[in-house]
Amino acid sequence: MSDLFNSFYQQIAASRLAHWLQTLPAQLAHWQQHALHGDFPRWQKILAQLPATTPSQIELGDTITLGSPDDIDAGQRKRIEHLLRQLMPWRKGPFCIHGIHIDTEWRSDWKWQRLLPHIQPLQHRYVLDVGCGSGYHLWRMREAGADFVVGIDPSQLFYSQFEAIKHFHPDQSVHLLPIGCDELPELEAFDTVFSMGVLYHRRSPLEFLQQLKMQLRPGGELVLETLVIPGDEQSVLVPGERYAKMRNVWFIPSCAALCHWLKRLGFQNPQVVDCTPTSLQEQRSTDWMQNESLIDFLDPNDHSKTIEGYPAPLRAVIVARR
Repeated sequence: MSDLFNSFYQQIAASRLAHWLQTLPAQLAHWQQHALHGDFPRWQKILAQLPATTPSQIELGDTITLGSPDDIDAGQRKRIEHLLRQLMPWRKGPFCIHGIHIDTEWRSDWKWQRLLPHIQPLQHRYVLDVGCGSGYHLWRMREAGADFVVGIDPSQLFYSQFEAIKHFHPDQSVHLLPIGCDELPELEAFDTVFSMGVLYHRRSPLEFLQQLKMQLRPGGELVLETLVIPGDEQSVLVPGERYAKMRNVWFIPSCAALCHWLKRLGFQNPQVVDCTPTSLQEQRSTDWMQNESLIDFLDPNDHSKTIEGYPAPLRAVIVARR
């Protein structure tokens, strides 16, 4: 596993991210040592068994489509689907690999459609996605013209799912690094930094926003997507033990409070560009994610509330400049 990230190191050595090499190799070496435990070795064997194919089409649209059913025979198709199903649950997508439709828990394309009209064009940009999950949006960022796309997420499963997709489209300008946001140095190198669905999981939300700021070059854009509640700039929900059955939800601010936080941290012109309730069509259980989903997290008699009695999930997109 020692060469897992060597190609990434070689790529950034001559780029504006070269100074990341002062800390990143040691962090990833530490991650690899710990990844030897649990399911990661099994997932690595699954990746090694994926057959080599030559996709006749590559479409990085609403469904990430790599190859057609006609590119492979029935035996290969059955083998690929069997291997991909061993990486369940699949949460962010959708994907279609040689006609195998991975119907993920989230319709992540809906979120992308909501935010794309409101952000700075990504053409020729260096882009970072903090908390990228299995990397669906990394491919959308590349489709939108980004020169270099990096996602970070410490999950071994998400890393394995990303590598499974990249196996069929080995674009060397799209990468996922299995590290957490706390391990980022102050890179000040990215033109756009995304963070979607992470803020409410952080015990110190202002420190997290400051971390995001320090990844941006001066003038760069933050694209922040998170849970919010209605209210004024002093309105913040701090749930009890759980919110929508999630244990790790700490702060859910109003849009006004979130913009206030961003201004206090020195961000310029924070704007709420979208605010949408999460629907049962956007987040749901599927054949590829058979665990509980949104319907199980809501009050069965009143879908405007979570099962704990809090306001049901409302998600906003805020853009701001460093």
